[in-house]
Amino acid sequence: MVPMTLLMILTALIPLMLQAMIARGAFNQTQLDAKGIEIQNQCVILSNRLMRSGYMTSDKGNTMELDAQMQTIGDIYNGRIVIVNSSYKIIKDTFNLSVGKYYISEEVIRCLNGETSSRMNREMGYLAQTIPIHDAADEKKVTGAIVVTASTENISSLMDRVYGSTQLFLLCMAVVIIVFSMAAVHFVVRPFKRLLASLERVSYGDLDADITEDAYSETSQLSLAVQKSLRRLKAVDQSRQEFVSNVSHELKTPITSIRVLADSLMSMEEVPVELYREFMADISDEVDRENQIISDLLTLVKMDKSAQSQMNIIQVNINEELELILKRLRPIAKRSNVELIFESIREVTADVDRVKFSLAVTNLVENAVKYNVDSGWVRVTLDADHKYFYIRVADSGIGIPQDCIDHIFERFFRVDKARSREVGGTGLGLAITKNVIQMHHGIIDAESAPGEGTTFSVRIPLNYVPRQEEKS
Repeated sequence: MVPMTLLMILTALIPLMLQAMIARGAFNQTQLDAKGIEIQNQCVILSNRLMRSGYMTSDKGNTMELDAQMQTIGDIYNGRIVIVNSSYKIIKDTFNLSVGKYYISEEVIRCLNGETSSRMNREMGYLAQTIPIHDAADEKKVTGAIVVTASTENISSLMDRVYGSTQLFLLCMAVVIIVFSMAAVHFVVRPFKRLLASLERVSYGDLDADITEDAYSETSQLSLAVQKSLRRLKAVDQSRQEFVSNVSHELKTPITSIRVLADSLMSMEEVPVELYREFMADISDEVDRENQIISDLLTLVKMDKSAQSQMNIIQVNINEELELILKRLRPIAKRSNVELIFESIREVTADVDRVKFSLAVTNLVENAVKYNVDSGWVRVTLDADHKYFYIRVADSGIGIPQDCIDHIFERFFRVDKARSREVGGTGLGLAITKNVIQMHHGIIDAESAPGEGTTFSVRIPLNYVPRQEEKS
């Protein structure tokens, strides 16, 4: 609030002060120019009278009137008038100090050559004006020069009064601007303060606090952004709670099955060997399922850590890697009577973590095999451009309902729970796959329709570049 108030005050005061300085300077220059023009006009009149009266010749006639006029002009302007003849000799001085002496200066020399000059001496506070006196018989001939020095003390006094008035005006305006700026900032900041108070309630754990603030478009956009973030936080919190619940349930289910099977064996006397073996096989299957769940959970925990510390990036021939993955999965596909097809548009080499990349693609292809139909097919397609490589895993399987597409990458989510348990799924495979793709700075998407199969599309950059947050 304080910086904003200072900014508003300076924004208003600085132009005002600059304008006042410019106005004072312009007024001072106007006064000086006006006085210079006025003195020049008086000198021109005086020069004409001196020329007509023959003042500069030996026959001066009656010069008392002209002397009195010069004395009056000098008194009016609080200055001095000096008449210099063509020999640079002073013949008249209203101060009576230099009569008979010689006056040689650049201004006088130029004046005797017919030039008029004006000079302002700001340090000494006077204005000097030179006007040539022409010959009455020949106006082109210069017979002398009038040198007038006039004091600018009255202009300085006037400027002092103007300066004082300006300072008083600036002081009054400064007070008004300060009061107005503080009031304006108070009203401007008030909606942000209300929004901050709401955010403080959120920081104490009240995620349902009303943070709507529509005073300005900025506060409205900010509150909407925060509300969106809060909805995501609540969704994440709910997801974590569901995850804990699902983990507890998934880990408890095999143990419960094992306990039931074991209790059944212990409650029966003289158990046949065949039944005993059947029960022990079921217990072994449940143990394997429990182990698979724990292994997948550990994989997810490791991938939730810093991607940079977990990634072992090397250049890999993606074509060869996909062929190797499909070779390992063909026995599983053969048991399910599913045909695996690999199509490569071009040879692709990219920077990937071979182990994690293999795990992600294996999950996709294995799921496509498990949830397929009898005599079905799974087609893996590889393509690339100058920046990314693309993998498509399409199948002729049972498909995924549209209301489930947005949830298939969630942990422990199953479209068909009964079939997932039958084929041994844990509900974590696609979550692991998405995590791996994101660690490679890629994206994964799915398209499906019930009874028409499913297609997973993966896009990964050819060159792995660590992001800023991963470097820190």
